[in-house]
Amino acid sequence: MKKKIFWILFGFFSITIGLYPLKYFLTDKTIGILNAKPNWLLTNGAWCISFYTHIALGGISLLVGWLQFSPRLRSTNVKVHRHIGQIYVLSALLSSFSGFYIALYADGGFWASLGFSILGIIWFCTTLMAYITIKNQRIVLHQVLMIYSYAACFAAVTLRIWLPVLILIIGNYGRAYIAVAWLCWIPNMLVAHWITKKSVQKSR
Repeated sequence: MKKKIFWILFGFFSITIGLYPLKYFLTDKTIGILNAKPNWLLTNGAWCISFYTHIALGGISLLVGWLQFSPRLRSTNVKVHRHIGQIYVLSALLSSFSGFYIALYADGGFWASLGFSILGIIWFCTTLMAYITIKNQRIVLHQVLMIYSYAACFAAVTLRIWLPVLILIIGNYGRAYIAVAWLCWIPNMLVAHWITKKSVQKSR
């Protein structure tokens, strides 16, 4: 029962936040995080391309990535699992790469930029390594790396959970945003470590 509840919540948050970027494409107004950006940045072509690439493909990564953790899908329909994996890998690599670029201009200055930049590097590297390992038929290591990859991807969800809580606690958006640049992914990595440690022990 606990696993079923966890799976439902996992899917709910992945789908909900995965669809969240749609609001940026369904209006021509400056909304959401764009409201805090200066005009010189909003008119910067490289930044705009990176921003929309990041949110669109990051959303796709969230939408399809959680399905890869279904044991039933992996065991009963390997082709579907493989195709979803290909979509995830391509989306995640492009989203993390563009995310690294826009992190350089993050609200909150140096420390926020550093936190989001490290997240982008971790997401890119774990995804790329996961792709390489499955090509080399190193299945267990592939599964471990994909857990870390999606934990980094899931930072989009945890950021939106942490940020309002931090604003209430700290009472200042700027400081809360600096903190969330780290809290959105560090606990995720710790959870991923705990999960992978258990899965590796079971496979022995």
